[in-house]
Amino acid sequence: MPWPTAAQLAVSTLGECRQPSPLAGDGAREPFIDEARRVILCADTVELDELGGAPPSFEPAGPRARLFFDPARVTCGILTCGGLCPGLNNVVRAIVLRLAYAYRVRCIYGFRYGYAGLAQPDVYEPQVLVPDKVEHLHERGGTALGSSRGPQDLGRMVDTLVRLDVNILFVIGGDGGLRGGSAIAGEIARRGLSIAVVGVPKTIDNDLQWTWRSFGFDTAVDAARTVLAAAHEEARGAWNGVGLVKLMGRHSGFIAAHGTLASGDVNFCLVPEVPFTLDGPGGFLAALEARLAAKHHALVVVAEGAGQELMADGGAPAHDASGNVKLKDVGTFLRDRIVAHLDARGIDGVVRYIDPSYTIRSLPTNSFDAQLCLSLGQHAVHAGMAGRTDVLVGVWNQRFTHVPIPLAVASRRRLDPGAELWQRVLESTGQKI
Repeated sequence: MPWPTAAQLAVSTLGECRQPSPLAGDGAREPFIDEARRVILCADTVELDELGGAPPSFEPAGPRARLFFDPARVTCGILTCGGLCPGLNNVVRAIVLRLAYAYRVRCIYGFRYGYAGLAQPDVYEPQVLVPDKVEHLHERGGTALGSSRGPQDLGRMVDTLVRLDVNILFVIGGDGGLRGGSAIAGEIARRGLSIAVVGVPKTIDNDLQWTWRSFGFDTAVDAARTVLAAAHEEARGAWNGVGLVKLMGRHSGFIAAHGTLASGDVNFCLVPEVPFTLDGPGGFLAALEARLAAKHHALVVVAEGAGQELMADGGAPAHDASGNVKLKDVGTFLRDRIVAHLDARGIDGVVRYIDPSYTIRSLPTNSFDAQLCLSLGQHAVHAGMAGRTDVLVGVWNQRFTHVPIPLAVASRRRLDPGAELWQRVLESTGQKI
């Protein structure tokens, strides 16, 4: 992927920051960001030499000495959109607590059911969020604000922000939700309004560009490892037992790949980025048969977006409310094909199929994601108070950064079959398909 240009990396702001930060008198505060410092995108000396001149870099996230907004006059809004993901409640709580305790913001709205609540506040009445209401929110999975999918009327959403005098809108969402946030920022700019839109990247698949890690992913891999351990024992407990687990990953196989590495027992990892065949001497079924002949058990992981071309029926694909193509169920497809193959070959065996998707995505966070959510929420607040807009908080080269939303959603981050991660997967599984 080519490096982004300086123009693509430029962060939009609402104007000059003139308000002194109230954090200046906080003895426990972190140092203010030096605006002259940048976070370099590339961490390889050869790449740096090839680039020459000033390398592409992100604006660092963090508290600013001077703010665009006067905290005493600020009203904020928060919404969660798209599918569930571990950590949504953690981020909401982190934003509320940072606004209330660090900046003394007095009015914070929680918009119900994503953009639907912003477009139809008369139907989904906004909640007023205060620290007492979110005190134990991080202990729960799901989202206390509710979520939804699908487009809403742009004008009505901005009208709601104006009517409620909202100065900063925090959007916690994936690529679709962030595109919606960017569209709102564009309408705000068209109207000449001073309202900031700040995103927190939420994608359990970890497939957003230009951020190393999105919250919920580590929890998903942890949970996947537990499921894989159970599936492995199911396979080992039967003669020619096959444990088959379908994990999340519509377009990117990061959960499947990292779950495979965390397990150490997976024999086949199937991901959307690496096409495979079923039949013939080089196909998956022949390789599985060889594995069963040698060891009499096997563990297979398949990402939900893998093998879609094997199930194509020639018809037009269906789409969900967000415009995403509805995937065919590769898990049950593989299960049935494996059973049919074993029967046709006269092989006595059993297949144990597990699909833990909805169980995983609604879990509370593990300790890593809890820390990440806290930091993302806090840095989102700092960004909004400093008047940054159409921007999300990312993680790059071990630093929190400001990433323009249009850059982050311009393409999808996918597993590179030629890179180190997939090579480690192949070394772990030993698969040759």
